[in-house]
Amino acid sequence: MPVDRYSVPVGNPLNLPFDPIERAHENWAHRWGPSPAMAAVTSIMRAQQILIGQLDATLKPYGLTFARYEALVLLTFSSTGALPLGKIGERLMVHPTSVTNTIDRLERQGFVRRRPNPSDGRGTLAEITDEGREVVEHATRDLLAMDFGLDCYSAEELQELHVALRKLRVGFGDFPDGAGSGAV
Repeated sequence: MPVDRYSVPVGNPLNLPFDPIERAHENWAHRWGPSPAMAAVTSIMRAQQILIGQLDATLKPYGLTFARYEALVLLTFSSTGALPLGKIGERLMVHPTSVTNTIDRLERQGFVRRRPNPSDGRGTLAEITDEGREVVEHATRDLLAMDFGLDCYSAEELQELHVALRKLRVGFGDFPDGAGSGAV
């Protein structure tokens, strides 16, 4: 069931006759001097709001948010369909409390089940169910159909954007420069 992203409510577009971020940048420059970094970070934050709204609206028919979808995809990519909760948090780069909340919700929906970790007697694995695998396939088709909300960019522009943001993540220390994808 593909979703037309233009007919899905994703919050309210601003519909302003001017660019509020550019206006803020001009005001900033007048008061404190030019700051391309302020304009860029404000644009990134607004882009995140727009994208989360579009992604969550596309996933809503499946009872998912983008955060829950990411957890299901991660489990789908794992060789056994199951991962320790700590590994899920590490890979999704979220706090352990967020992982617990996400897995709780997915478990209530029947998309994952918890089971003891055989290699760690105290640990718990989250394992994707057949229903979880099915919903991931359907939801992924819809997300791909709307290019994850980034259909206004060419493939080349998307690659450039990925590389530019990767530089920030490397600089922050998420992983070393030149690191590959690693195994799930």
